[in-house]
Amino acid sequence: MLGVVTQPDRPAGRGLHLQAPAVKTAALELGLDVYQPLKVRTGELATWVRERQPDLALVIAYGRILPRDVLEAPRLGCLNLHASLLPRYRGAAPIQWALIQGETETGISLMQMDEGLDTGPVFSKHSLPIGLAETAGELAERLGVLAADVVRSDLAAVAEGQLASEAQHHDLSTHAPPIEREHCKIDWTRSARELHDLVRGLSPRPSAWTTVQGKQLRVTRVGLEPAPFRLEPGVVGVDAGRAWIGAKDRPVELLSAQLEGKRELSARDLVNGRALTAGLVLG
Repeated sequence: MLGVVTQPDRPAGRGLHLQAPAVKTAALELGLDVYQPLKVRTGELATWVRERQPDLALVIAYGRILPRDVLEAPRLGCLNLHASLLPRYRGAAPIQWALIQGETETGISLMQMDEGLDTGPVFSKHSLPIGLAETAGELAERLGVLAADVVRSDLAAVAEGQLASEAQHHDLSTHAPPIEREHCKIDWTRSARELHDLVRGLSPRPSAWTTVQGKQLRVTRVGLEPAPFRLEPGVVGVDAGRAWIGAKDRPVELLSAQLEGKRELSARDLVNGRALTAGLVLG
């Protein structure tokens, strides 16, 4: 490895002190050159890469659209590890959208980068089943482990010409745009399964949200256990310290949530603290 490019240090924590990306910390420990450009379209990044004469560059969740001069700087171009089975879920948030859409399988695609949005030819795809109650955070951790395995198994084969790429079927593509605030707002008239998938797809962050008595309520976990009663969409029902909220077809059980200005609590604590009472209407 010749060097590492990563995001600039950013203010973080309560004191907003500059904090280095974890990638930078690990690279410096390994004695590697680190470059943290503020912009990628000035030509300086392409020059930095060309000076090192790499065979290829591997891009993982960099968060920037790379221009042509950077993509063409390595001898074999830039490869990307994308967290979906391309051409499904091209874009910035493939993990979240796969869960929100109720997919049962996802994976890692090793692809050649071009100037499109995840449109380049694919060298390999490695699938992973999605757990029925798995959150985006949990799935991201498992995909990270899989991505490391893909690097070990496939990267050298690409560099040595032993692994051929295959063009994507663009007519089968779906898009995974950045998650915006409006995507996170809960519509209680959706089905229980759709609400369940929305909540887990946005957990742990940015989190699905609703309102209760004029305050925002971040909903962090819900379940699909049967309720002891029927409820209209958005109406809270309470039984033995447990809370359910009506959806289009049946209630979902609220397992944990965070009221505006408070810490995250279990449903039982929210019920015991009278933040949730029977008959409240959410949203």
